[in-house]
Amino acid sequence: MTQDIQYRKAVLSDAKKLSILYKQVYIQTYGIEGVSDEFANFITKQFAVERLENIIQSNPDSVIVAAHKNNLVGVAEIEFDKKAPVNGIAGPELNKLYILEWFCGRGIGYRLLMEAEQTVLSKGDKWMWLWVLDSNNRAIRFYERQQYEPKGKATFQMEHNKYENIVMMKQLKM
Repeated sequence: MTQDIQYRKAVLSDAKKLSILYKQVYIQTYGIEGVSDEFANFITKQFAVERLENIIQSNPDSVIVAAHKNNLVGVAEIEFDKKAPVNGIAGPELNKLYILEWFCGRGIGYRLLMEAEQTVLSKGDKWMWLWVLDSNNRAIRFYERQQYEPKGKATFQMEHNKYENIVMMKQLKM
């Protein structure tokens, strides 16, 4: 089935599907205690269709999707020129790498990451950083296999709750 996956830049008509994909993966990954009011407020605002349309319009290279039969199954989102919460690191952030659970383990995440890294390199940057929930061992192992190195810990705060993350970074090669 991996050969049935197409990789491309997101277009405006993807925004509604992206909104659902982001919410689904976010809840699956971070909703370990269910969906609280705080959690619902965050994902409703963060993954609003209008916000995603704005991201796609303002920086067409920032969102890369994986599609199966024209249905979105994964996404990588890059935020260029972002300051990391540790060590004064600044540069492109892999803001999201989300794959629907049904499609995990098929190389889609790896391919989206490679597409994101090539996009960053094509813009002249040589580093990319990300942060990952410190309890998300599957993601941490994945990034370590791709030569991302831990650079420190940082806290992500929603409204009231705080979540510990590991900031990772990689020097990219052509």
